Parts: sequence; C-alpha cells; structure tokens
Amino acid sequence: MASISSSTTTAFDVTKLVSQLMAVERRPIDTLNNRISDTQAKISSFGTLSSLVSAFQSAALGLRTGLQKLTTTPSDPLAFSATPNGTGVPGRYSVEVSQLAQSQSLVAAGQASKTAAIGDGTATTLTFDFGTISGGTLGGGIYSGATFTASGTGSGSVVIDSSNNTLEGIRDAINAANLGIGATIVNDGSGTPYRLALSSANSGVNNSLRISVSGGDGSIDSLLGYDPAGTQNLTQTRSAQNAQLTVNGIPITSASNTLTEAIQGASLTLKNVTSSPANLSVSRDTAAINAAVTAFVDAYNALASQIKSRSAFAVGGNSAGVLAGDSGLRQMQSQLSDIFTSPVVTGTLSSLAQVGIAFKNGGQLQFDSATFNNALAADFDDVVNLIASPTGFATRLEDWARGTLSAGGVIESRTQSLRDFVKDRNAEVDRLEQRMTLLEKKYTQEYTNLNLLLSRMNTTSTFLTQQLLAQPKSE
Repeated sequence: MASISSSTTTAFDVTKLVSQLMAVERRPIDTLNNRISDTQAKISSFGTLSSLVSAFQSAALGLRTGLQKLTTTPSDPLAFSATPNGTGVPGRYSVEVSQLAQSQSLVAAGQASKTAAIGDGTATTLTFDFGTISGGTLGGGIYSGATFTASGTGSGSVVIDSSNNTLEGIRDAINAANLGIGATIVNDGSGTPYRLALSSANSGVNNSLRISVSGGDGSIDSLLGYDPAGTQNLTQTRSAQNAQLTVNGIPITSASNTLTEAIQGASLTLKNVTSSPANLSVSRDTAAINAAVTAFVDAYNALASQIKSRSAFAVGGNSAGVLAGDSGLRQMQSQLSDIFTSPVVTGTLSSLAQVGIAFKNGGQLQFDSATFNNALAADFDDVVNLIASPTGFATRLEDWARGTLSAGGVIESRTQSLRDFVKDRNAEVDRLEQRMTLLEKKYTQEYTNLNLLLSRMNTTSTFLTQQLLAQPKSE
C-alpha cells in the first residue's frame, strides 16, 4: 500500500531578515560615522588647546608687564596714601603737604518750608558757570572787589517753574541736570531752618561757581543769584582751593587731592596737611613679580602637558592621543621648541635657565625663585631685556600665542579643515541613508512577496495532499 506524506515550508521572519541584511549594507555608514566621531574629537581637542594657548598668552603678557610692578610704602599713612601707577623707578621721596584741594560750597538763605512754593512759578532759568575767583577780600562768606574768570569748561542751565519752585524741587532739578553740582537741603534748627546748599563736584580754584538768573521770577533771583564779582545772594561756606605740596623740595600745585604724575610710578592721594616731611618708599614688588613668573610656568606646563598627551602614539598598550600625527599640533610643538631654544642675543643673559626658569625631565618648566631673585638684584635691566624686550622670551611667546589663535592661525586653520571634513562626510552619510531607506523598502517588499508565494504554495500542497488521501485505497 502506498503512503503519502506532506511538508510545510516555513515563512521568513521578514523584519529580522531585513535587519540582518541592512546591518551589512550599513557598514560603510558605520565606518563614516566612526570617522566623523574621531574628527569631532579632534575639533574638541583643538578647542581645549585653544583655551590653554589663550591662558598662556595672558600669562606671558602678565610676565612681560609684571616685571615693572612696584610697591609703595608711605611713612605717614594719615597724611597720604600711595598706589603703584605704571612704570616707575625705585626710590625714596620726601613729601610735605601744606594745603589740601577742596571744592567750593555755597548756602542760600533759610526758608520756613522745604515744600512751599517760592515765587509765582514764572519760568526762570538758572545758569551755572565754573571759573576762578581772583582778588578782593572775603568776609562773612561774601566777596568784595573780586573778579570772576570763567574756566571755559562750559556752563549748564536749569529751568525753575511752577512744577518745581520749592526747595525740594530746585534741589532735585539741579541734581537731575548732572552739571557737576551737588544740591542738598540743610536744617540749621532756626526759625527758618531749611537752607539749600550747593557744592561743586570737583575741587580746585577753577571750579568756583557763578549763578546767573534770567526770567520773570524775582524770588528765585533773590534766593539763588550769585556772582562773586557782583551781587551774592548765597553765602560761601567753603572756598575752592588747590592742593599744595612739595616732593623732594619741588613745589607742586594740583586741583585734585589725587596726583598721578607727581612721582613717576606712584599715585598719591592726599589726606591731611603734614607738620613735617613724610617719606614715600617706592620699590620693586618682588612678590608680585615672582607670582607672575609662577603663573607663566604653570600656564606653559598645562599647555605642554596637553600637547604631549594628545600627540602621543600608541606604545606598549597605551592608547594613541586624539591628535597623534596631526600636522597642526606638530607645527605648534616645533614653533614652541624654536622659541625656547633660540637665545636672546642682546644683553648679558641669553636663556631663561640663567634666571631659574629651566626645563626638567618630561618637558615641564620649573621655577627656582632664589636664582631668579638673585638675578633681579644683580641686574634688573638684563632680566627685563631677557624676558620683556622685543626679542625677549615672554614677548616672543606672547606673539606666538596670538598668532596661533588668530584667524588663519594654526588652530583656526586645522579646526576649519576638520569641520569641512565632517561636513563632507555628513553629506555622504545623508546620501547613503537615503539609499538605505530605499534598499530597506525593497528588501521588505521582496521578502514579503516571497512569504506570500510560500503561503500559496503551502496552501496548494495541503489541498493536493488532502485530495490524494481522499482517494480509495487499492486492494
């Protein structure tokens, strides 16, 4: 007796099969993405180096300018203070202060109220001029026979009308005009206690005031009109005057109590008149200079350490640096080496090692402050020449850093080249991704159709098997 067996062909897992096929097809894209990631890491690495070069540039500038730092020590801090100011020469100076600079102050007649209207509110203009009061006599705050010469620094005006014709309104209007005049209201405790007080913001004899009044309100004129050479409706409570002093016996006059040029390298701020000469010592600020050298060494070592690690090749199982073999980084290394090994040809000092700034094993700089301070004491000018002259090390290194960071410099050029590479590869990936979309769609359709075909074949096979089994058995 014949027997019949049936078999069923299993359908494909289309999703899984297409995924496996696409994984193979996407290998070129994966390779490109890996290259893009590696290049972006290089761009980031150059960004880090850019920050370190910028910090090194600042440190080189700080070293170049820091050599000139001074410290100032007054013998009588109650008489004057002093701060370093630019480039100076160490020395000892005798200072005598005979008069302090001050600004003029005026006060108006008292009023019963600071909020009551003064006059009828007719618009009246106050014009303020600065100048010098000369000659005549001063008694009870009033000048007699004096002259007033405008200083030529300009004048300013304030309009008083019904909106502000009170003491408070006048005060606020003057202050809001920013004319270099301060206005306040003083309560003197009398029956008419409120008095408008005016003071020049700047000291010096050429900052005395003249107040001209024009307009129809005579009450404002009688309160505030002031001409040192004529009618004076305000009383002077303090005269404008210049500071007077001597430095090493040289008479000096100043409109301000702060003098920036009386002593080279130091700014003086006068506080009190002296009864006897006081001294000012100006000396090198060795601590600040050493701090500038330390900052320079630290900034270089931070940069050098990153250059070394990022340029390292894979050796003995160690991974290669992100920028191993990069032409831009090699150029930076070569330029730095050239600067440090090129001696200064002027002066008696030619290398940084002679002043205690030397390389140690591993390419790091180290700073010997004792050697450096001895060099400063022995010949300060030669140290300045070695470091801060046009061909000095700090100057050349600062110029190198500036050029490296500039548009068209090593870092900018290499970074732009790397960005262009990433842009091109991303465009290539986009094109391939479009192809992958179409290919995945094609594979999915093909294997879906194949499954349909297999399904029909299985159905036909089942039908035929059933038909054969239904036939009568042979005897």
